[in-house]
Amino acid sequence: MTQQRELINAGKAAIFDLDGTLLDSMGVWDQVDIDFLGKRGIEVPNDYMGKVASMEFRQIAQYTIHRFQLDDTPEALMQEWNDMALEAYGTVVEAKPHAHEYLQYLKATGAKLAVATSLPPSLRSHAMEHVGITPYFDVVCSVDEVDDVGKERPDVYQLAARRLRIDQSQCTVFEDLLAGIRAAKSVGMRVWAMHDDASDREWPTICEVADGVMFDFSRAPKTL
Repeated sequence: MTQQRELINAGKAAIFDLDGTLLDSMGVWDQVDIDFLGKRGIEVPNDYMGKVASMEFRQIAQYTIHRFQLDDTPEALMQEWNDMALEAYGTVVEAKPHAHEYLQYLKATGAKLAVATSLPPSLRSHAMEHVGITPYFDVVCSVDEVDDVGKERPDVYQLAARRLRIDQSQCTVFEDLLAGIRAAKSVGMRVWAMHDDASDREWPTICEVADGVMFDFSRAPKTL
C-alpha cells in the first residue's frame, strides 16, 4: 500500500473530452450520419445521435447494423465513417472558443492535462494536430483502451488519472455528454459541463448534475 501511494503525484489534473468539449466538431458527425444513412435510403432518426453519443466506435457500428438491419460488418462501417470524417477533422474542425487560452493557463499552474475521448486514434491525432492542442497534454486516453466500454462507465477517466499518476479525487473532468458527466462524478471526480448543440435536450439535467457549466472556456474554473 505504501509503494502504491508513492506512485501518486501531489497536485491537480484536468481531463478533457474532445468531441463537443474541446472541439467544435459534432456537426461533422451529423453530416456523416446524414450522408452514410442517406446512401442506404434511410433518414436519420431524431434519437439516433443521442443513442450513440456515449458509445465506443465499435459499439456504434454494432448498434447501427442491428438497428437498421444492415449487411455491413462493424469493420467496414468504422472504416467508412473514418474515411468520411478524416478530411473534416484535419481541415474544418476548430477548437472551442478560448480553449487555447485555458489550456495554457492550466499548464502554467502546474496542472497535469489528459484527453479522454471516444474518437479512434486516426481522428483524434488528426484533429488535435490541426487545432494545435497536442503539446498541452501529458496523456491521451480512449475508450478503445478500456475493454471497448463507452462513457456511460468511468473507466476511461480513471485510466487517464492512473496514467497521470494523480488521485482521481483530485481530477476535474470537462465533458459535454450527460452519460460521461454522471460516470465521472460516480467515482468522485469534479465535472464541468461544456454546452454543445448536441446536448441541448439534456442541458437542464446536465445543469443539475454537473459541478459547473459553461458555453465556452472563458467561463472555465480558475482552480481545479
